[in-house]
Amino acid sequence: MEREAMEYDVVVVGGGPSGLSTAIRLKQIAEEKGQELSVCLVEKGSEVGAHTLSGAVIEDRALLELFPNYKELGAPLNTEVKKDEVYFLTGAEKGIKTPNWMIPKPMHNDGNYVVSLGNVVRWLGEQAEAIGVEIYPGFTAHEYIVEDGAVKGIITGDMGLSEAGEQKDSYMPGMELRGKYTVFAEGCRGHLGKQLMEEFNLNEGKDVQHYGIGIKELWDIDPAKHQEGLVIHGTGWPLTESGSTGGFFLYHGENNQVVVGLITDLSYHNPHVSPFDEFQRLKHHPVLKQHLEGGKRASYGARAITKGGLNCLPKMTFPGGLVVGCDAGTLDFAKIKGTHTAMKSGMIAAEQIMTAIDSGRANDEITEFTAAFEASWVHKDLHNSRNFGPAMHKFGLFAGSAFNYIHHNIMPLPFTLHDTTPDHATLKPASESKKINYPKPDGVLSFAKLDSVFIGNVNHAEDQPCHLKLADASIPLEKNLPLYDEPAQRYCPAGVYEIIEDEAGKRFQINSQNCVHCKTCDIKDPAQNITWVTPEGAGGPNYPNM
Repeated sequence: MEREAMEYDVVVVGGGPSGLSTAIRLKQIAEEKGQELSVCLVEKGSEVGAHTLSGAVIEDRALLELFPNYKELGAPLNTEVKKDEVYFLTGAEKGIKTPNWMIPKPMHNDGNYVVSLGNVVRWLGEQAEAIGVEIYPGFTAHEYIVEDGAVKGIITGDMGLSEAGEQKDSYMPGMELRGKYTVFAEGCRGHLGKQLMEEFNLNEGKDVQHYGIGIKELWDIDPAKHQEGLVIHGTGWPLTESGSTGGFFLYHGENNQVVVGLITDLSYHNPHVSPFDEFQRLKHHPVLKQHLEGGKRASYGARAITKGGLNCLPKMTFPGGLVVGCDAGTLDFAKIKGTHTAMKSGMIAAEQIMTAIDSGRANDEITEFTAAFEASWVHKDLHNSRNFGPAMHKFGLFAGSAFNYIHHNIMPLPFTLHDTTPDHATLKPASESKKINYPKPDGVLSFAKLDSVFIGNVNHAEDQPCHLKLADASIPLEKNLPLYDEPAQRYCPAGVYEIIEDEAGKRFQINSQNCVHCKTCDIKDPAQNITWVTPEGAGGPNYPNM
C-alpha cells in the first residue's frame, strides 16, 4: 500500500514520562548547540495524559535535571509528603501500624510529592511543544518499519476500518513516520516493545519479566478528613486470604482529594482471584474506610506495572532505536516508583542519540547507551533493589519482608536472587484452588466493574476491528474453562471477558469496548493466547487527574 511518509530525525512512541523526557532532552541539547533537530511524538490517547495512570508519589530527581526551575515553570508538584504510614492488615477489621524504624529505607518518602501523574504528563507535553516537539495525540503506533535489519520508524494505525476489516467511508490509511532513530516508550507491556524484544533477542540471558495489576480510584472526600500530604502504604488482608501478594496505597493530594488503590502481583496461583474484587473489599477495612466514608468516587482506572527490576531489564538498544522507561521495565519496585527512573532512562537515550546524530550515524545500534545507563544513578538504585521482588516471591510476605529489611536497613546482601517462572505459568488448576466468594458491592465504598468503567470515561469507536486478538479461538472454552474456570473473567478489571451461556450453548465473549488498556490479559492468560494490539487512535480511557 502506498502511504504518506514524513521524515524526522527522531520518532518517539508514547507520551508518558519517558517518551516526553526523551523528546524534551533531545530538543534541549539541539538548542544548546544551535542545531536544528526534528522530533515527533505519537500518543495513542485522545490527549497527552489521557491514558496516564499511576499512584502517584514521585521523586523529583529526574525532573530537576530536566528542568532545574520546574517550580517557577508551574509544574504541578504542589503537595509535598508530610507523613508516612505503613500498615500490615491482619484481617478484615484489624491491622498493625509498622514502626517507622522497621520500614525499608527505599519506602520512606521524605522530600517526595503526591501528584496526579496525568497532570504532570500534560505539563511535560506543554513544555515539549513549547520547545518544538511535534506531538500527535490520537495516533497509534501500529507497527514498526524494519529495513536492512534496522528499525527506521513506525506506521500509524489505519482509521475507519469496520469490525470485519473492510474500509468504511471514513477510512484513512496510516502513515509512515520515519526517523534516523526511533524510541519506544509505550509504558508497561508495550505491544511494539514486546515484538522488538522477540525480534532482536533483547531478553537473552535475562530473568523473565514480572508484573502487577494496579487498580486505582480518585475520591473527593470530606474536607474535615483531608490531611494533605499524608501517604499510606500497606499489605496483608485481603490478598493473604487467597495466598496472593501485593500492596495498597492511599494518598491525600490537594483539593480535598485522595487516591486509593491496590497492586496485586500477577504471579498469584489461585485462578479464582479477582484483583478488582480484592480492591473493592479492601476499601471496607477500617484503615482505609475512615478516609473514604462520606466521600464520593470521581474516577477509576487500571494499569499493569512492570516490576521485575534489574534482573529482568532487557537489552535496551537495537539497530535503529531504543526501548526506554516502563516499556523496558525501569521501575524501582523497592520504592514503588517508576516515574523518575523512566524519565532518566529517556534523558540518557536522548543524550546518546544526539551524540550518534552529531557523528553522522543513522539507524545503527547505539551500543554506548548501555555503558551510560550503567553509570547512572538509575542503574545504581535498580541494583540496590534487585532482590526486592524475588525475595517476596520466593520467601513469602513475612520472610521476604524480613529479607528486604535486612538488605536495605542493616547491610546490603552481596548476592542476587532470581525468579524465573513467568506470571502466566503460576496458576494452579481451579479444582485444587480455594473458591472465593466476594461480597456484593454496596454502592457506597465498593462498586461493580461496569459502573467503574463508566466513570473511567472509557470509549472506543463503534464498528472497528477487535484489538484483543486470540491466536486460537477454541482455547478459552476447551482448555482455560475446564482447567482454570477461564480466569480472564476475573483478572480483567473492566469486564471485557465473559463466558455466556444460553440455548445455543457456551461462548467466550470479548467486550472490547470496555477495555482500559491495562494489558493484564496479554500478561496473565495461562495459554498466552491473547495479544493486545492498538485499537483506533484516541480509544480507551480518558482519565482526569489520574
